[in-house]
Amino acid sequence: TYDYAELEPFISAEIMQLHHSKHHQTYVTNLNAMTEKLEEAVHKRDVSQIVTLQQGIKFNGGGHLNHSIFWNNLASPKKGGGELSDGELLNMINAQYGSLDNLQTTMSAATVAVQGSGWGWLGYDKTNKKLQVATTANQDPLQATTGLVPILGIDVWEHAYYLQYKNVRPDYVKSIWKIVNWKDVSERLAEAKK
Repeated sequence: TYDYAELEPFISAEIMQLHHSKHHQTYVTNLNAMTEKLEEAVHKRDVSQIVTLQQGIKFNGGGHLNHSIFWNNLASPKKGGGELSDGELLNMINAQYGSLDNLQTTMSAATVAVQGSGWGWLGYDKTNKKLQVATTANQDPLQATTGLVPILGIDVWEHAYYLQYKNVRPDYVKSIWKIVNWKDVSERLAEAKK
């Protein structure tokens, strides 16, 4: 965990506070309410209501899952943010992308190109045992919608950056790399490979 101000100057404390305590909290609150409604609908065998709730559960559940990964994927440079140590993850990146810089360029381009709101991802493909850059729209969770295990996510909803970066998404994405918690990403990869 870290204080909202610890990611400055890359992400302002104001953005972090609003993003975490307002946006993420809304997804959790809505997911909890919808889960209760779903339990009631299942109990009543109300298939129409069960189907009606699915999109909201996907959106709010995805928002919670995605943000839970995102917070842990970030770290202050004073706590190792932006520094990738030698190991399995770096070896896979070098083998597949040639270098960390090439991965960052590839993932940044895909992430910046997300139309509207969504996420840029580095996922692990368990079938092919490879890393894969992907994007998802809205709050669609990576694993549930693509089968890729999420190891690094970049939130490109405007609430994640607009107060600081305005409409210049590429600058925000470029800054994110300076605070990626590669230790967390490496641990997620190790877990995904089990």
